[in-house]
This record gives sequence, C-alpha cells and structure tokens, in this order.
Amino acid sequence: MLITTKAFVLRTIRHGDNTLVLKAWTERSGLRTYLVRAGNKRGVAMAVVQPLNRVELVVEEHHERDMQVIKEMRVSRPYMRIPVDPVRGSVTLFIQEVLCKVLRQEAADPELDTFLGEALEALDTVDELSHFPLVFLLQLSAHLGFHPEPPAPGEDRFDLREGHFLQGAAQHGHTLGPALSEALASLLGVGFDRMDTLSIPAELRRDLLDHLLLFYRMHLEGMGELRSPAVLQQVLS
Repeated sequence: MLITTKAFVLRTIRHGDNTLVLKAWTERSGLRTYLVRAGNKRGVAMAVVQPLNRVELVVEEHHERDMQVIKEMRVSRPYMRIPVDPVRGSVTLFIQEVLCKVLRQEAADPELDTFLGEALEALDTVDELSHFPLVFLLQLSAHLGFHPEPPAPGEDRFDLREGHFLQGAAQHGHTLGPALSEALASLLGVGFDRMDTLSIPAELRRDLLDHLLLFYRMHLEGMGELRSPAVLQQVLS
C-alpha cells in the first residue's frame, strides 16, 4: 500500500553503497524508520535528506516489515536562511540531536507535529536566536509531559527533580538558585514570536541550558549526554 505523508528528517545512516536508513518524524505515523535509495541517478539527492529537512514521502508500507521503503521523497518547504547561516546551522544540529533522543512515539501526534513545524519555521526566519534553544526545550517539555508550572508568590527556586518551583532549596540538592530560577520563570509562556522581549545575560543562558538538559535527563530515561551544546554555547555566547 502506498501512503503519502509530510515528515521531518531526523538522521540517516548509510546502508550499503546507494541506500540509507532514514529516521523521520512523520505527520501520519510519528517516528518511523525507512530505507531510501540516495546518491545516484535513481535515488534521491543527498541534499534532500539533510537534518530536519521538511519533506514529503511516498512510502510503500507493509505492516509485517520493521522498515518501510520510500518510493519518492521531496523537500516540501525549503529553508532560506538555515543552509547559509552557520549560527542557524549549529542550532539546527542541537535541535536534531535533542529530537533524536526524545522522539519515540510511533503514532501520530498532531499537536507535537504542529509545534515542530512552528519551531523549525522560527529557526529559519526569526532574527534573534540567542534564546531559541531555551524556549525550544521548555515548549517541547510540554509535549513530553513535564513542563514546569509558573512559580507562586515567594517561590524563588526551581526543583529540577520534582519539576516545580518552591521556596528555599530542596534537600536532595538539585535546585536552581534564585538567579537561574528567575531566568527560567521569565521564559515560561514565551513563544518563538516573543523571543526578542527576553534579555537573559549570556552567562546565565549557558548555565540554564546545561541545567535544562539535566532536567531532561532526570525526566526521560535514556536521554544521555549531548555532544552539540559545547558548539552551541560558543556560537550563541
């Protein structure tokens, strides 16, 4: 059976001379793994399978197979600024690495799909990206089930393990100090269209990014360490 679906490329792994194993987040079926011919006259161009490309797939599906075969693949909405902007490219690799770690659902999720589309459109179009990774992680956490609630009056610290603000430090020690907690609170509810209203200093942004990734590791089994933040911290400093 042939099906057509919009998708975001997550990553590719070479499988033989002219075949790739492609992992993608699809509008129709969530996380999927495919085989696709690439790099020759009969296959798709390598430019089409670049990280986080927005693509349309025509797939030959057989339910008894673990990997389905892509018959046709094309870019559905090309990026304008990401391919030519090193800063956007670095942020793209960070977002790709995060999504490869956290997207596990093999079923459609329209709200998550819409969020990812909005995030990638913002990454390609907004002018100021210094707060983008923080806003992205916080908004994504809502779709993963552990988004922080805003602090109540007097709650000046954020408990990373329990995922909420509190007054004073928790005994287990995984608590953000007042400055980082205030910075985190200022991000809550801020969308990609309002990032230009944020003014968190670079040093606090770097520290907060490290702690948000720790927050993810505490709430997602198998999250593990990421390699891209070190480069990201340099280009956004």
